[in-house]
Amino acid sequence: MKSITDTAISRRQAIALGASAFATLGLAACGSSNSSDSGSSSKKSGGVKNLTHTEGKLTVATGNPAYTPWVIDDKPQTGKGFEAALIYALADEMGFAKKDVKWVRTTFDEAYAPGEHDWDLNIQQVSINSDRKKAVDFSPAYFRPTQAVVLQKSSKYASATKCSDLADANIAVMVGTTAYDYVKDIIKGGKDEGISIFDDNSAAAQAVTSGQCDALVTDTPQAVYMVQSKQIDDGLVVGQIPGTEDKEGLGITLAKNSPLTKYVKKAMNALIKDGTVKKLQDKWLAEYTTDIPTLKK
Repeated sequence: MKSITDTAISRRQAIALGASAFATLGLAACGSSNSSDSGSSSKKSGGVKNLTHTEGKLTVATGNPAYTPWVIDDKPQTGKGFEAALIYALADEMGFAKKDVKWVRTTFDEAYAPGEHDWDLNIQQVSINSDRKKAVDFSPAYFRPTQAVVLQKSSKYASATKCSDLADANIAVMVGTTAYDYVKDIIKGGKDEGISIFDDNSAAAQAVTSGQCDALVTDTPQAVYMVQSKQIDDGLVVGQIPGTEDKEGLGITLAKNSPLTKYVKKAMNALIKDGTVKKLQDKWLAEYTTDIPTLKK
């Protein structure tokens, strides 16, 4: 038979056990809540933050310099300009905060060079093609530009209305771009004479202004901006080159077989499907792509 003392002790033990159990349940509930919040964040990023060059950060390369309308005032971190804004939309879709996007600079040809890089993504109007696909991975296309011819209003070629009118012109193009192929195949009739190659569009524009070259061919948005910003003195976009719409389009590049590729593809496809990419095109590129004449063949 239990004594009164024994009974009191038993009751105290029961109360203590109950309190302990309640505290354990409370901690478990809190743990469950935190786990749920963490799981929600992880679900959006899909574990991608562990796969980047710097864990938790998305390192994005662009040109040096980066031009309007792709990047406004050469400041991608502001998110102003089509490609800068697109990267932040893509990063958000992948689960990265704006503060976790880090920008670096590379040359154009490094964007599609094989091997390892110190960046996760590279965006600077790189056309998707079969040769480049052998060296790097691409996102789905985010824009399909045409090519246009820029020259000075005082040029003897300023009245050109068809591509053949420019056959004898010395035309500047940027190294590694599809502009070279279009000039050679469409304007020069398959010949590579009269095509001058420059490291960047700034040097090509200077060559036109100085009279070293008669004209320059580049993406239409870039061509329009060159005239607006007076990169070419007394500049004129004489017309778009027919048949130059980039069928495969421009894509973001990643290292070949990058573990990030599937996440980038999924995120870009989501932005295309929900209309985000089109909205960004309309906001940043419409001014540079509408009401531009097209040359005849």
